[in-house]
Amino acid sequence: MRTRRIVSAAVAALLVGALSACGGGGQSGGDSRTITYWASVQGASPDDDRKILEPLMQEFEQQTGISVDLEVVPWTDLTNNTLAAAVSGIGPDVINMGNTNAATFDATGAFLPFDDAAFTAVGGKDKFVEAPLAAADVNGGPPTSLPLYSQVYALYYNKKMFADAGLQPPTTWQEMVAAAQRLTDPAADRYGFTLPGATVNVGMHLSYILGAQNGGSPFDASGRPDFTNDGMVAGVKQYVDLMAADGVVSRGDAQFSEGQLSAARFAGGHAAMMFGQNATRTTLVANGMDPSQWGIVPIPAPAPLPAGGRQIGSFAAGTNIAVFGNTDNRDGALKFVEFMTNPKQQATLSEAYGSLPVVKGVPAPTFGDPAAAQAWQQILADRTIPLQPNPNIQAYQTNVGGAVVELFARAATQGQVNTEDVRAALEQAQDKMPASS
Repeated sequence: MRTRRIVSAAVAALLVGALSACGGGGQSGGDSRTITYWASVQGASPDDDRKILEPLMQEFEQQTGISVDLEVVPWTDLTNNTLAAAVSGIGPDVINMGNTNAATFDATGAFLPFDDAAFTAVGGKDKFVEAPLAAADVNGGPPTSLPLYSQVYALYYNKKMFADAGLQPPTTWQEMVAAAQRLTDPAADRYGFTLPGATVNVGMHLSYILGAQNGGSPFDASGRPDFTNDGMVAGVKQYVDLMAADGVVSRGDAQFSEGQLSAARFAGGHAAMMFGQNATRTTLVANGMDPSQWGIVPIPAPAPLPAGGRQIGSFAAGTNIAVFGNTDNRDGALKFVEFMTNPKQQATLSEAYGSLPVVKGVPAPTFGDPAAAQAWQQILADRTIPLQPNPNIQAYQTNVGGAVVELFARAATQGQVNTEDVRAALEQAQDKMPASS
C-alpha cells in the first residue's frame, strides 16, 4: 500500500474538507481479478454514463477475466475525492480527471508514471494524438495520466441567420463582431452572440484562449502567475466587450451559471453565435436543434495578430485516465487503460459522448455531418495548444474565472468595462493565488 505523500502547499489547500468528502471506491484488495474505476460524468447524468459504460466493462471482463467495480462520480465531488484518495492511500485503481487538473494531481506523487514500460503496456506513446497527449505532459517527465476524451472549442453559428443576412462564417474577430452586431435585435430578443457569463470555468477557458491570441500567458517561465500582462488583459477585455462595448450579448447572460443556459438560447433562435466545445452538440440536440442548422469554425483571432499572438482557437481540453501508484493490480489497471484507449473503444466512446478520439486513425463521429467532423479534427490538429501546466491550475481557474464572472456582472449593471477595470480584476485574482506560486 502507498504511504502518505508530502504534497505541495497548493494541493494541501485544496484538501480542506476533502477527506470528509471522499466517498471512496475502495481498491481491489489484492484480488487480481478485480479493479475499481472511478469514472467522471460525461453524459447527461450518472445513470446515462452507467448505461454507456457498463457494456464496455462487461466486454473488458470477457476479454481479460478482470471485473470492473464501476463508480460514476459527479464532477462536483471528483476533485476532492481524488485528492483525499491521493493522501489517504484509500481509493480506486483507475480514475478519470479533467486534464486541467492533471498538474495538481501529479503534484501529489500518488499516480503511476507512464514510463516506457507503462506506455508499452497500453499500446505505445505513438498511438495518441499529439495535442491531447501534450496536454498530459505537465512535469517534463513521464506523464501520470493519459488522454481519454478530448474536447476543443469552436465558434458555433446559426446557418439560416447567416444566410438570411447574406453573411459568411467569420474568419477574424473583427468579422465576428461585425456579423454579431448586424444580427442583434434586442426588441426581438435576438442577439448576435450568447455566452455563460457567470460560469467560472468557461471564463478561465476563454481568457486563456483569447489571451494566447493576444500574445499573453497566465504564468511566466518560472511558473509564477502573471495574469496582468498586456496579452492576458487584452484577451479578457475582448471577451467581456462582447457585452460591454459591442452590445451583441444580452445583459441577462451575465447570470448564466451553466453553459447549457447559453446553449439553450442559441438553440432557441435567440442568438446567432456562441463558443462551445464539441460535446455541446448534445445539449443543442436536447434543446430541439437539428445539427444541420448550425455550422462551426475555429474561434477567430484578431487581424492582424498582436505582437506575440498565436492563431489558435482552443486549448486541449478533455478528460484523462490515470492509475494510482499503489494499486494492488497494476497489470490489470494498465490493461484497462489500454482497453479504454484502443481504437474500437475510442470510436464507441466518441460516438456516445460527442468527444474527439484521442488515438490516431479513429475518425471523429460525423453524426451525419462529415464536414463538421473534419472541422473539429482540424481544430484539434492545427489550432489547439496545451493548457500551460502548473500545480496551482485549480486556483488559477477559480480566481481568474471568478474575475471574468465579476467583470461580466459589471458589464451587465454598468454597461462599460475599461482596460484598467480588467487589469485591476486580474491583479486581485493574482493576489489570491497561493504564496508558493
